[in-house]
Amino acid sequence: MLITLPDGSQREYPAGATGRAIAESIGAGLARAAVGVKVDGELRDLDRPIEGDATVAIVTRPRKGTPLNEQDADALYLVRHSAAHVMAEAIERLWPATQLAYGPPLETGFYYDFKLDKPISSDDFEKIEAEMRKIVAEKRPFTRYELEPIAGMEKLEVEGNKYKLDNAERALEGGAAALSWYVTGEVAEQEPRWEDLCQGPHVPTTGDIGAFKITTVASSHWHGDVEQDRFQRVYGTAFYHAEDLEHYLQQLDEAKQRDHRVIGSKLKLFTIDEQVGQGLILWKPAGASVRTTLQNFLLDELVKRGYDQVYTPHIGKIDLYETSGHYPYYSDSQFPPIQMRDSEEQYLLRPMNCPHHIKIFASDQHSYRDLPVRLAEFGTVYRFEQSGELTGMTRVRGFTQDDAHIFCTADQVAEEFRQTVELVQFVFETFGFEDVSIRLSLRDPKNKAKYAGDSALWDQAENELRAVLQQMKVNFTEEPGEAAFYGPKVDFVVRDVIGRPWQLGTVQLDYNLPERFGIEYTGADNRAHRPVMIHRAPFGSMERFMAILIEHFAGAFPLWLAPEQVRVLPVSDKFRDYAVKVLGALKEAKVRATLDDSADRVQAKIRVAQEQKVPYMLIVGGRDESAGTVSVRDRSRGDIGALTLSAFLQQLQREIQTRGQHGVQA
Repeated sequence: MLITLPDGSQREYPAGATGRAIAESIGAGLARAAVGVKVDGELRDLDRPIEGDATVAIVTRPRKGTPLNEQDADALYLVRHSAAHVMAEAIERLWPATQLAYGPPLETGFYYDFKLDKPISSDDFEKIEAEMRKIVAEKRPFTRYELEPIAGMEKLEVEGNKYKLDNAERALEGGAAALSWYVTGEVAEQEPRWEDLCQGPHVPTTGDIGAFKITTVASSHWHGDVEQDRFQRVYGTAFYHAEDLEHYLQQLDEAKQRDHRVIGSKLKLFTIDEQVGQGLILWKPAGASVRTTLQNFLLDELVKRGYDQVYTPHIGKIDLYETSGHYPYYSDSQFPPIQMRDSEEQYLLRPMNCPHHIKIFASDQHSYRDLPVRLAEFGTVYRFEQSGELTGMTRVRGFTQDDAHIFCTADQVAEEFRQTVELVQFVFETFGFEDVSIRLSLRDPKNKAKYAGDSALWDQAENELRAVLQQMKVNFTEEPGEAAFYGPKVDFVVRDVIGRPWQLGTVQLDYNLPERFGIEYTGADNRAHRPVMIHRAPFGSMERFMAILIEHFAGAFPLWLAPEQVRVLPVSDKFRDYAVKVLGALKEAKVRATLDDSADRVQAKIRVAQEQKVPYMLIVGGRDESAGTVSVRDRSRGDIGALTLSAFLQQLQREIQTRGQHGVQA
């Protein structure tokens, strides 16, 4: 068989050669570092046979002492998936009555759901880890075997674990030709041997799991449904090197201190009320101020770039979403249809804004001279996320997208797409997100049936996006299977100040919805033509973006975003009149300012303002009143000194206008 390597070179190997054999043929160092292999983009076990011609990349463990990067993601997936198995085996050793359900790797670690009558607490973590260390020290291989569907189901029925039976049925319904198990040990051995129904892949042996930690335990439900069986979910993480684990744990501790739910409550930015409903955000005045500033910032930029703002309703007839395809493709994640009392019509809380924007476009006749038409809306959409998956503002049931849809000719696609990518890059640069990776999300080549539209149009759209990114000379990765159902997309993943990745902005190219709705424009040939749609949302959603900003800045928003920009602190009550005069001047200049005229001592007032992350404090006393000055204190730099009020305002407004490029100086 002919194997193509990442550098484009080709080598011949016997059919059935493994990734390990290929690595050994390239070099002993590569073979020692190898933990897995990618075959035509599919991550596999290092020792799994390769049966035919393929493109092959060897996955290696990260080097000790080097920062982890995007290229290490596959290696981390393998070690964390394997650590989940080791943890499950350890828990079964300690509590033999355990019934295992499901244990996937995550971007930052892994978890396993299991059914056990005895509650597990953090007090048990140490003994679970001790048992895991024994399994790791045994360096037992992860060995795969498969059974035909009938034999596999019979085996599971004998074992009597209804959760594994359900997992197997779902795998077969999803197209699996056989059921696979992974043995921690040799298949032929009796002891020590442990196995789990699993699709894989895994690292070669338990000894490849260099460092791990159990982090937390929580409750969960089967398939995330509160009406189903309740589980205990044990979370952990794993790395190849102890130094990487230690760095991650430090990062985790920092993340806890930056938790947007804690800071959001402390700074009175938002709240979630059970009577209103889970996953539904109530923006409080301070949070609404930040949101309004964000929206105005983006809207001003959109006007410069030729967008028109629109407004559309929060619901629509179900026929609208059946035509768009959102209802059949996303029905499981939508709220139930609303039945009208006086007719048989059904309505739906809108899951997407795009069908509404299409109808606005379709309401007028368009010439090729009118295109591109760019329609923008801060539109709220609704998704029925499982209750177990809801998390603060990052995973909600109602969220507002900074949505826009561009209707253009085929000849305009490349330029419009380039401009949308540049817009997203501009937004991230403004907020200080310097570490941004770009992901080109494509169809799953093995399951094209789940995507709407003509295959040739999909090929065209994917090639166009790839070409633009290449012309822009930006680094990007391709992710098969991550496309939207109606078209390929480019996703932007940013790393915040402590290195955590977040998927934010997205740009999507769509030939399918214009076809489904039959929208047209008149071309230069005086004939009807089908426009192309580009969907784009730089923030993604206002809720998620707000959560990330809270954690990125630890609540200390830059001056231009801060809900309260200045607080005036009179030294004592006899200087209150002057403080009120200063406050009035600030408000006249449209600065978001407040007055602390409490009876507290000025040091206590400063402490409160610091805790509430106010960027600037103006301390005013007798000397300031006589000289017409203010004593300026910066929340991070401390006391700056005295400035005339007009000088302070001039510098303050410059810092706001330049979004933090210049700070106030005495």
